[in-house]
Amino acid sequence: MGAQASTPCSSPSLPCARSVNADWMAALCSRLWDVPLHHLSLPGSHDTMTYCLNKKSPIAHNESWMLRLLSKVLPCVTRPVVLKWSVTQVLTVTEQLDAGVRYLDLRIAHMVEGSEKNLHFVHMVYTTALVEDTLTEISEWLENHPREVVILACRNFERMTEELHEYLVTCIKNIFGDMLCPRGEVPTLRQLWSRGQQVLVSYEEEASVSRHPQLWPAIPYWWGNQVKPQDLVRYLERMKSCGRPGGLFVAGINLTENLEYVLVHLSASLERMTLPGLPYLCAWVRGQRPGPGARCTNIIAGDFIGADAFVSDVIGLNAKLLRG
Repeated sequence: MGAQASTPCSSPSLPCARSVNADWMAALCSRLWDVPLHHLSLPGSHDTMTYCLNKKSPIAHNESWMLRLLSKVLPCVTRPVVLKWSVTQVLTVTEQLDAGVRYLDLRIAHMVEGSEKNLHFVHMVYTTALVEDTLTEISEWLENHPREVVILACRNFERMTEELHEYLVTCIKNIFGDMLCPRGEVPTLRQLWSRGQQVLVSYEEEASVSRHPQLWPAIPYWWGNQVKPQDLVRYLERMKSCGRPGGLFVAGINLTENLEYVLVHLSASLERMTLPGLPYLCAWVRGQRPGPGARCTNIIAGDFIGADAFVSDVIGLNAKLLRG
């Protein structure tokens, strides 16, 4: 698909309304079409698929044996608490894409109680959604938004055998086909549009990446593992002081509970912990700058992405590239 007529550059302001954000890449000033993706500012969602966690699903195999035991002995008490502290998103994957999210954090697992090939998403418990169905949903969205590009970060891979990895990669190839951008130099929007490519797949399993040129190596994720937003910002600033990675990378503004915090706040939830800190975290976001500099940011991923102006704030950072 060839590049279309240039978007006027009379104003550096960028789209901020959700209805406009569905096609924000297509609306970018033409001066940004030749900027590699790792020098743009891209909004992402952390633990994208947790909006459809299943309260009836077992506790994930890689969680502590104590938590799994409590879930079996006291399921009516344990599972509701675990669910409240596992959900990081309330918008569906299509709603997230409509909102402007372009990095999807997909934690993939094979559920022991499931069928042989059915793969689910996971964050402490498993989702109702199947991976193949969700990838198809993303593909259908992209067909309706031909100038938007998404990065799919396939991660964790709980209980995934080599056979299941091959099955998943085959699904990815069959569903996205020519939309896939094979690994190499990080492309620009103009290059992707000219080739009709809309999907970069980051895959956190080196053996699979070595076998399939359609897969990119795992994208680094700066995870602060902090309960307080001030501590998280200090962590992110410390990471910036060490210099950004050379390619695509993620700065996560997601807060993380710990067991001590949960035990003291059993009636609370991750959402109730996160929302009060979002204004502070979004103020940090608005102070960032994309580009090639050592302290520049790239993908910024958050929780509960529809709760405030986070996505529009991240998109808006690209205006700084127009001001030099």
